Amino acid sequence: MKKIPIETSARHCHLSRKHIDILFGNGYQLTSIKELSQKGQFLAKERVDIEVNGISFKNVAILFPERENTQVEISLTDSRYLKINAPINLSGNLNEAQDCYISYNTKKVLAKGSLIIAQRHLHCDIETARELELINNDIISIQTDSIRSVIFNNVIIRIDKSFTLALHIDTDESNACNNAKSGYLIKESF
Repeated sequence: MKKIPIETSARHCHLSRKHIDILFGNGYQLTSIKELSQKGQFLAKERVDIEVNGISFKNVAILFPERENTQVEISLTDSRYLKINAPINLSGNLNEAQDCYISYNTKKVLAKGSLIIAQRHLHCDIETARELELINNDIISIQTDSIRSVIFNNVIIRIDKSFTLALHIDTDESNACNNAKSGYLIKESF
């Protein structure tokens, strides 16, 4: 059985060029402090605040490169704290996404339709997908390898030549499985 690395994705945002320009200045380039496991993706040194209904999260991470549309990813617990019903969507799907304010120092922007709870998903490169007989957008289950083992159902497979094998879950899911670092594929989803 092939081990699947598990990575916890804490609350963060992906900014559009338009919003980077408004918040940091025209043509501003975010500063990379760490390369992420997915090739070409980075954690920025810069941080922002996110606000909904007068409630805010401070010091929220920015991941880049920039995106066509700003996207803010939170957990279900965060959604409840903000008193909203954010949709659980696959990253990039902003259907029914909530509005939020994003601020940096004295600059603030209304990011309409940007806030979601990211659906758990498995990043997979093409070669590993062939080896494991996985098909893009199929749904599988993964059992965690931890003292509080859980089975994550409804895991969407995302296959691309640039991807590195990793299950991405949010902080709520990570807490449920005692921050498991790996798991095993169960092909049939429940």
